[in-house]
Amino acid sequence: MMKNTFLSLFLMVSLLLSACQNEAQPEKIEKKDPEITLDLRNPKIEVSTQFEEMTRAYERENPNVNIRVHTVGGAMDDLADLKAEMATGTGPDIFTNTGFENTILWQNFLEDLSGEPWVDQAYQEALTPVTLNGKVFGMPINLEGYGFIYNKDLFKKAGIAEPPDTLTKLTAAAEKLQKAGITPFATGYYEDWKLGDHLMNVAFAQQENTEEFIQNLNNGTEKITTNQNFNDLLNLLDLTLKFGNDNPLTTDYTMEVNLFTSGKAAIIQQGNWIQPMIDQAAPDMNIGFMPIPINDRPVKEALVVSVPNYWAVNKQASPEKKKEAKKFLNWMVSSEQGKRYMTEEFKFIPAFHHINSDDLGPLAEETIQNYKKGNTVPSNWFDFPVGIREEFGAATQLYVGKQLNRTQLLNEYQKSWERFSKE
Repeated sequence: MMKNTFLSLFLMVSLLLSACQNEAQPEKIEKKDPEITLDLRNPKIEVSTQFEEMTRAYERENPNVNIRVHTVGGAMDDLADLKAEMATGTGPDIFTNTGFENTILWQNFLEDLSGEPWVDQAYQEALTPVTLNGKVFGMPINLEGYGFIYNKDLFKKAGIAEPPDTLTKLTAAAEKLQKAGITPFATGYYEDWKLGDHLMNVAFAQQENTEEFIQNLNNGTEKITTNQNFNDLLNLLDLTLKFGNDNPLTTDYTMEVNLFTSGKAAIIQQGNWIQPMIDQAAPDMNIGFMPIPINDRPVKEALVVSVPNYWAVNKQASPEKKKEAKKFLNWMVSSEQGKRYMTEEFKFIPAFHHINSDDLGPLAEETIQNYKKGNTVPSNWFDFPVGIREEFGAATQLYVGKQLNRTQLLNEYQKSWERFSKE
């Protein structure tokens, strides 16, 4: 009896073990990367749609990553919102920095990017503005050139044989355009950066030695009020107001570009960054670049070319976010997708040796040709005291609105420099 009981127990255990072995083994749980959301501040409003598309392409390759893009530009791009966010610890994970003085000012928020793969591929001179104590704190967005962009067909219609290279010739060209029923200049002076950054830079770039002139302004041995270039600059500004569209102070960036692409205005002070906007609105437009003349000395006339901005990673972000942000920046300039968006969609001039720059449009091509020939002048506003550009722009807007006369405006420029250079 006992033997039979033991045998029965043995059979039951065997059957149970066999059943367990025949049951389907549980599937192994696949380990997924943790979800990461990156906040990115994009200053290039001209390519906002294309930039969003590029981030979606990155997300498809990296399903655990979500990139929230906040695009700013024009009047919004004054860094006030960024300063407020950083102060409260809610700043973006990726943002931009203009370099030089702003590298020093923002260094507590700039992650060291010296070890990133793209550093060796960048034009070394392009990294200078964001290099501090031998470390690199930003990735160049692109190279940009600016000057006067003109409609070649409207010039031909008005009987202008070649682009003017002096203020006298530019005045004569404006008179011919107006006589032909064409508004010579698209003047969008609603945003202060066009006046306080780009236009003011021309007066500095025309100095015999710009670096020395800025040093002399800082030590008080030279003054803006007595420097002829700033009087010359206001002669040019007066010319654009006389021969420009109505209501320049309420004409914003988009409205200004629309005046140009619609053929209502023949000349616009902008850079190669508006090529995507031109391609969308008037893809067959016959356009060219010319320097901005402020007097009748064409010797130093050249396009202004520089790196306008750098991608930066927020040093205060979490280690996981910083790692992903660096990965995304490297993807932008190393992957075929990223490089295609940069050149074909954004029409950016790459600041990297390894990225080909064919078929970027006529504005980029002229910028590249001038850059290779050395026929360029730099953007000197990076060397201005931090905060002064906004004051330059605001004061110039008061002049445009006839609230300041020329002498008062020059005095405002000088007072601003003296105050900011001491801070």
